[in-house]
Amino acid sequence: MSVSDADIAFACELFDGLAPLTTRRMMGGLCLYRDGVIFALLHSDGSLWLKGQGAFAERITAEGWERWTYARPGRKPTAMPYWRLPHAALDDPDLACDLAREALRALT
Repeated sequence: MSVSDADIAFACELFDGLAPLTTRRMMGGLCLYRDGVIFALLHSDGSLWLKGQGAFAERITAEGWERWTYARPGRKPTAMPYWRLPHAALDDPDLACDLAREALRALT
C-alpha cells in the first residue's frame, strides 16, 4: 500500500508555513524535508509523524505522544525516532508548523 496523492497534498498544505519543503517517497510512505533535513513522515495510512530528538523527544514523550514502533516476524519491537502528530495539530496548520519547527531545531 502506498501513500495517496490526497494525503500528500494534505501534508504539504499542513506544513506550507515551513516552505520550501521537499518530499521523497520511501517504503510506501513519504518523507518531508526542510533544508535537506527530514522532519516528518507520512505513512501509507495517512498518519503524520514528527521526528524527535533530544529535549523535544523527551517533551513529547512526557506529553504522551504515540511513538512509532514496528516488529519484524520473530523479533522484538523496534522504537523509531518518530511520534504521531496530535489530532489538534492536524486541524491547525500554525500548531503543526510550530511543532515541526521545534523538531527541526532539535535536529540541527
